[in-house]
Amino acid sequence: MNAVQSGHTVAIETLGCRLNQYESEAIATELRERGYRVVGAAREADVYVINSCTVTAKADRKTRNLINRALRDRTSGAGIVVAGCYVDGHPGDTPTAEDTYYVTNARKHAIPDIVDAHIRGELVDPESLSANVFGFVPPGRVFRTRTTIKVQDGCDNFCTFCIVPHVRGRARSRDPREILREAESAIADGARELVLTGVNMSRYTWSMDSESDRPGDSRRETLDFPWVVQSILALDGDFRLRISSLEPDRLDDRFVELFRHPKMTPHLHLCLQSASPRILLAMRRMYTLAEYRETLAALRAIDPLFNVTSDMIVGFPGETDQEQDAAIAAIEEFRFGHVHTFPYSRRRGTRADRMSHQIDEKTKKRRAQAIRVAAEEAKRRYRERLLGSRQRVLVERTEDRDGDLWIEGLGEYYVPIRARVPAGSDPRPNTFVNVRIHGIESGEDPPLLGACDPVDAPPGE
Repeated sequence: MNAVQSGHTVAIETLGCRLNQYESEAIATELRERGYRVVGAAREADVYVINSCTVTAKADRKTRNLINRALRDRTSGAGIVVAGCYVDGHPGDTPTAEDTYYVTNARKHAIPDIVDAHIRGELVDPESLSANVFGFVPPGRVFRTRTTIKVQDGCDNFCTFCIVPHVRGRARSRDPREILREAESAIADGARELVLTGVNMSRYTWSMDSESDRPGDSRRETLDFPWVVQSILALDGDFRLRISSLEPDRLDDRFVELFRHPKMTPHLHLCLQSASPRILLAMRRMYTLAEYRETLAALRAIDPLFNVTSDMIVGFPGETDQEQDAAIAAIEEFRFGHVHTFPYSRRRGTRADRMSHQIDEKTKKRRAQAIRVAAEEAKRRYRERLLGSRQRVLVERTEDRDGDLWIEGLGEYYVPIRARVPAGSDPRPNTFVNVRIHGIESGEDPPLLGACDPVDAPPGE
């Protein structure tokens, strides 16, 4: 441990996608290894790190609020590091202040070096540091139980509403050998759930030399996303594999068949965005509504309870009330387990920002509320279908309730579960337990309720 870092605190706040969460976890891991105390929210700290988002105007406001709060509340000499998509999307449009550093996505991996330099009292220009979107150390489990692995970054689709290709850059795939090494290391370190993340993982592609049947000869082999998934599933260990948000294109039969593997979790977040063929075309999405429907049917042919969650944009330019009704019908038809609904947000530099027939905010708000009501009803109906089932839950925390021990965690279908533990059992966080589901709570995100099977105490206790 470096004596300079020892005793210093870094507060990290993260906005936006799972990829941002992965990168924050990796940064936190390296900072801890260097001797810093890392906390997950802004409080009195020597350095504040804000991992930003700019996907919507609301995300921009949240980022600006965090920057302004840090500038207002920091103690004398404390540093502020603002990183990521907001910085890339708003060059030159950020507050100038002493001991404040703005770091693009390409150099986000170097944040620990920036923190070190600040603590030593040195000046550093973030743009002078090396660029590498895959330059992070393998993340530990600082903020959450599950372990995320980054396999890809950037996007070439350029959907007309989306700012991501402008701030994350073009699609880049990570070396598969690095992915597998990180997965093996995480499993050896005790990870029980691996989560693959990227901006557009279905477009993963990597060309490398492979040995042919003739000695001394080789040929070029192109690896794709199903190859990555299959290779991780082949690793030894008691773990399960989950895939985070995925674009619905390029999901062929090879990919769907992977969900027959016992280590694969029966859940996918497939971004629909609109149930109108006309709007999907105007959005420049790379799939049709019919193709989306076929993919869901194939997944549920493997498991009728397969949990498909999704995103839905409301109020895209030119959208009609009838097309909003089609979105509500699609939520019911596709039996989504969850829908993240957000009003269309104009992003400077995108094609949709220049489109005519922009929808007013009052109409977008009204339509979004109708979609959310339908989505909440669909979520509850989905979870009710799990009543009576037996779930394998990854324990995230335990809690004593009036003398009874309860666990909380996620089942394989990506649904929160709370369960009472029988007397004499002692399940620990980051272990699997089997739970019989017998109830469901109320509220917008109702957890399932159940009873744990008996669990032996750890050896030696």
